[in-house]
Amino acid sequence: MKTYESIKIWKDENIPSFLSDSVLINNFHDQVMLKVLEVAQSKMGDIKPPCEFTWFITGSGGRFEQGVISDQDHGIIYEFSNEENDAYFMKLGEEISYGLDWIGYPFCKGNIMSSNPIWCKSLHNWQQQIQEWMDNESWEAIRYLQIFYDARTLFGKMNYVLQLKQLIYQYQLEHPMLLRRFIANIMHLRNGIGPMGKIIVEQYGPYQGCVNLKYSAFLPYVNAIRLLSIKEGIYETSTLERMRRLIHFDYEELLRDCEDNFKLLLQYRLSLLQGEDYTDTHYIKIKKVSKEDRKIIKRIIKDGKRLHDEVIQLTLSFTRT
Repeated sequence: MKTYESIKIWKDENIPSFLSDSVLINNFHDQVMLKVLEVAQSKMGDIKPPCEFTWFITGSGGRFEQGVISDQDHGIIYEFSNEENDAYFMKLGEEISYGLDWIGYPFCKGNIMSSNPIWCKSLHNWQQQIQEWMDNESWEAIRYLQIFYDARTLFGKMNYVLQLKQLIYQYQLEHPMLLRRFIANIMHLRNGIGPMGKIIVEQYGPYQGCVNLKYSAFLPYVNAIRLLSIKEGIYETSTLERMRRLIHFDYEELLRDCEDNFKLLLQYRLSLLQGEDYTDTHYIKIKKVSKEDRKIIKRIIKDGKRLHDEVIQLTLSFTRT
């Protein structure tokens, strides 16, 4: 019988074999998390799931963009709510979160986990939740919608997540102001390149001399491409797959070089951004990077800002019509 300890041992022994390719390591993370789910369900004793359900992951895992170390981002959607179902899936969600942390996926600081009732509820209650987030003008509600739009079913009923994403797409067709609220949420971009054309690095603290590639490079691409995907009703979660789909919506010029840039970013995450904890994996010591790689990173950051700014202006013009 599998245990969290045996999964952790297996994970730690095998993960070095998957560091050469982003697809390989994300497939490996999927396998690990599914093993955790299997053990979590066994911890429920002889009680079987009382109805159909979906366990989804979101964040970098949902987008198939995890690095060596990743925190938790996941949720549960189950068929219908009653006292028995609510209690079962809440307990299962708590066990999943505990198990993932045990084997090396730290708890999400934002509490985007199946152990949080906000992220563990029936399909009907999820439909109500999505509607409330869309009607609510708070920053947190928009953040939650963006997080959910990156959700990918890892186990169970495949169409629950799709049904909920379709609600978001249909709503923004009727209420274009929703896109403006998404824009307001991602508008402020951390500058990665200074006025003299140099990469901006941390000036103080433990990461002095480092650049945070998550905020300077990854997020401009991820946020811009997600915004266009919501606008066009693209339900895939991978940023690369979203780009490939968006090409067919006359965004070819807008997306020039973006796929190649993002592939390089994913590769840099594996080859350069390795540390002892989750935060470490966002930072890269620029002086330790070759001159050629620095040149490439600078280009990626500049192209990401260009994409981010152009997508915002394009979407703003669309919502005015």
